[in-house]
Amino acid sequence: MIRTLALALLLSGCTGSSAVAADAPPSQAPPGFWDHWGDGKAELDGYDLVQPRYGHTYTGTVVLVFVTETFTAAQRVKSDGAHDDEFPVLKLNSVRHFQTGIYDYDILTSTFVPLDGRLTLGLPTKETFGSQEWCGNVFDELIVDPGHLERTWHSYFDGEADGTATHDAPAGGVFADAMPALARGLAGSLVAPGTQREVPWYPRIVDTRFAHRSLAWTTATLSRSADTAPVTVPAGTFDCTTFTAKVADGTTFTWQVEAAAPHRLVEWTISTGEKGTLRGSDRLAYWKLHDPGQRTHLADIGMPVPRPVPPPSATGAASAGAGR
Repeated sequence: MIRTLALALLLSGCTGSSAVAADAPPSQAPPGFWDHWGDGKAELDGYDLVQPRYGHTYTGTVVLVFVTETFTAAQRVKSDGAHDDEFPVLKLNSVRHFQTGIYDYDILTSTFVPLDGRLTLGLPTKETFGSQEWCGNVFDELIVDPGHLERTWHSYFDGEADGTATHDAPAGGVFADAMPALARGLAGSLVAPGTQREVPWYPRIVDTRFAHRSLAWTTATLSRSADTAPVTVPAGTFDCTTFTAKVADGTTFTWQVEAAAPHRLVEWTISTGEKGTLRGSDRLAYWKLHDPGQRTHLADIGMPVPRPVPPPSATGAASAGAGR
């Protein structure tokens, strides 16, 4: 009863920004982290996607990009060096693509998890979201500091066009969009094996956008299995631990996490019908793989290699020139 009341006060904003939950560890690199993640490469994981939308389910792909970067505290962007306010983050880019009927969706969610303990585990220092489809663009940005967050959004939908808002950021709060990193333990242990705990929960932006709901804190119960079990996906069979979040609205998220290092996310399912299954994984300096012919590296992460783009026809080139 006391714990429930304390959580309710936390979510209502009655606690000050200096309040820290007793069970909220800092968001920081765990022991041995830099031995693996300090190699200057990104981990790229490719997934098959089942995506519910418009009362149907569609197939698509997701690529998760995990890479460490140096951020600046003032600008919340990747540093080019020589800043006196730099700190390390783990960047998680979720690149989602699926086709509906005639038109497709391209969605990028970037979540930046601090690795120096400046926030409690579960809170990113920044998150951005962009969705493009044939109707138009939407964009969200969240900047998080101890105790509060600032949100800015833009949308082509009537009633959602442009706005800013300030929300609490309770210590021990967990962002759902950070869970692909948090469930892997990449910034510390969110919940011990065989245990569960209730946390303030900030929903995924893609879910609130699709439902045309405002972003707002709720609660979720997190749990982690004590035992492992084999999970078979297109990338192979992996012994996995199961991480679950049961949200107050009845939605259940389940992540199957590779038991052995580097604890990759093998599969996720959501009770709404969404599912992601691992097709392939590799460590690559992907920002250098932009030259013609290097798209073949997509096969390294199990993703389909796009067909070559044909050169413009002579007729098309002439028409384009004539219109200038």
